[in-house]
Amino acid sequence: MSNIIVVGAQWGDEGKGKVIDILAKDFSYIVRYQGGNNAGHTVVIGDEKFILHLIPSGILHRKKICVIGNGVVIDPNALIAEIAKLESEGIEVKGRLFISENAHLIFPYHKVIDELKEMKKGKTKIGTTKKGIGPCYADKVSRSGIRIIDLLSDSVFSEKLKTNIEEKNKILKILYDFKGFSFDRIYKEYIEFRGKIKNFVCDTTLLLNKAIEKRKSILFEGAQGTMLDVDYGTYPFVTSSSATAGGACTGTGVGPTKIGKVLGVVKAYTTRVGEGPFPTEFTKDMMHKIRVKGREFGATTGRPRRCGWFDACLVRYSIIVNGISEIVVTKLDVLDDLEKIKICVAYKYKGKTYEHFTSDIDMLGNSEPVYEEVKGWREDTSGVTAFRKLPKNAKEYLKRIQKLLKTKIILISVGSERRQTIRVE
Repeated sequence: MSNIIVVGAQWGDEGKGKVIDILAKDFSYIVRYQGGNNAGHTVVIGDEKFILHLIPSGILHRKKICVIGNGVVIDPNALIAEIAKLESEGIEVKGRLFISENAHLIFPYHKVIDELKEMKKGKTKIGTTKKGIGPCYADKVSRSGIRIIDLLSDSVFSEKLKTNIEEKNKILKILYDFKGFSFDRIYKEYIEFRGKIKNFVCDTTLLLNKAIEKRKSILFEGAQGTMLDVDYGTYPFVTSSSATAGGACTGTGVGPTKIGKVLGVVKAYTTRVGEGPFPTEFTKDMMHKIRVKGREFGATTGRPRRCGWFDACLVRYSIIVNGISEIVVTKLDVLDDLEKIKICVAYKYKGKTYEHFTSDIDMLGNSEPVYEEVKGWREDTSGVTAFRKLPKNAKEYLKRIQKLLKTKIILISVGSERRQTIRVE
């Protein structure tokens, strides 16, 4: 089994958690490579529902090794709570979870800056989760961040934390009239965190590359989606990390020549959380119908997701920038009740038609989608286990998507449970 990257090909929330869970049994290592606890991967096993924010979904499979790479930013409080929750459910974490010593840490001042900055933007807000992800990545890029390896040294940690708190307190006072943070309080809290996570920490780049030398297979788990990538998404309405397949290399230290293929995950329609352009967004009534049927509420924030028709232009762009070779389609069952279904095949802007996705936010936000309309199937697909048994119109819809994307569909999800999955031969 070659090493595979699983990446979201829309605006996140495509169902990557379930896909990772299904594939994990065939891999030795499952690795998270970017983002933070602003992501939420949901896995349903029988009557049990697991929502994971930092730890890879593969932890739910016995004996699988899970890794949090250097590209992830870590809120230690959230990580410790997630470990405790899994252990309370009888899932063994110790000896199976490894955390990169080079991963950067989120601090309380990151969260406060995140929230205050968003509040100050007013109508121009981005829709951040306010978990400190962006400010933590900003510190990383400005070379003032604090990594886990720094936390392991009293002198290094103390010096870096003192410098950061002095700087952040000045910024918070001048820009937001916020009183600031106590060095002693944060230092003490994070030293306690160190005691709880230090046994999970190692050089994960070395760990993974040694595993590859031993011909162990690795499944790379992305968070968010391509359209939220800091470089290729609908900037500035994006996350702060590299959510595309390239992030798997920079976020783990595994070179691109060691990646076998990239698997893209899409919903049978489209959703996004927060602000930003969304050409195929539904009308109010249709939005409510699909949101309720698809349970479209964020696993991390609980915020209702915006919903719209499938956008083939957007996904074609994702296929290009990620090098996606195969596609997984999720939530097909959510469309079961519809009489007619639309697929966006182009955008119309100022009298011209464009078949390609654009980085021009003004154009994207003011484009009129050009739709193809196909017949719905008006049948329950949630219990279907084989492609040939799907309703005729459901098969036609999937075939049309596959043709527009010029990429093979290999898996179809018709429900949240593991068993509600169709493999396309």
